[in-house]
Amino acid sequence: MKKRRLGRSDLYVTELGLGCMSIGTDEKAAQEIIEAALEEGINYFDTADLYDFGVNEEIVGKTLKSVREKVIIATKVGNRWKPDHSGWTWDPSKVYIKEAVKNSLKRLGTDYIDLYQLHGGTIDDPIDETIEAFEELVSEGVIRYYGISSIRPNVIREYVETSHIVSVMMQYSILDCRPEEEALPLLAEHGVGVVTRGPLAKGLLSDKLLNKASGKGYLDYSLDELSEVLPHLKEKVGAGRSFTEVALQYNLAHPAVASVVAGASRVEQIRSNAAAVRSQPLTDEEVAVIKELTKGSVYLEHR
Repeated sequence: MKKRRLGRSDLYVTELGLGCMSIGTDEKAAQEIIEAALEEGINYFDTADLYDFGVNEEIVGKTLKSVREKVIIATKVGNRWKPDHSGWTWDPSKVYIKEAVKNSLKRLGTDYIDLYQLHGGTIDDPIDETIEAFEELVSEGVIRYYGISSIRPNVIREYVETSHIVSVMMQYSILDCRPEEEALPLLAEHGVGVVTRGPLAKGLLSDKLLNKASGKGYLDYSLDELSEVLPHLKEKVGAGRSFTEVALQYNLAHPAVASVVAGASRVEQIRSNAAAVRSQPLTDEEVAVIKELTKGSVYLEHR
């Protein structure tokens, strides 16, 4: 599987990464999914201390232990579980980050994290303090690089201007082109890599199409709009190939994107996603057609 450089770091991530949130807590089943990803050549695994109260990190670390030097492990910090696990609070403080990383390292069974990401963020956070925590962890050799997971342009802009982030993880798909308005151009200009999540828009951009639609539609698409747009996309761009291919290749077509992180709860999904990433890239004409048929064209008019 092809690899791309993540921003200005020396991390080369596969075009498809595994989003580990949906692998579940059945250790055997989860290990099979991760092992299938390794068989497909995937080297980028994304987890978070929030997932399954840390159990996700434990399973990921245990399964990848034998190939630790060959893979890139990314995890996240900032969401703090309440003692009774009834919910979580947001804590981007330096004290918490430096304490939380110790717990993630222990659960992952490793002495370093390749990419440590702030799991959200607002413009009202103590951003200087947060950055200081990450910078110290880099200097201590505990983490190799750091980034943020955010779709907020003002937060992204602040970190681009004041920190050494190498990546931003954000939701991006054919049906969610918000990053095209400001975030992707900004990150491309500053050499910050983009890792995208939600490329299949909760299954709407898979071959199941409207079978995955809810009565509320998706983001600012009503159900009626989806009923019109999705079949047109399938006819104009998806003929002769799976729609999963179209969806993943659309993300990879943007020069700012380093890797598309897709979740999987079954081995078959890994195989399908890997095949989609290895398929023929979209042509410029196909990308243009997609933008014309979706609300991505709205953003293009205001660039």
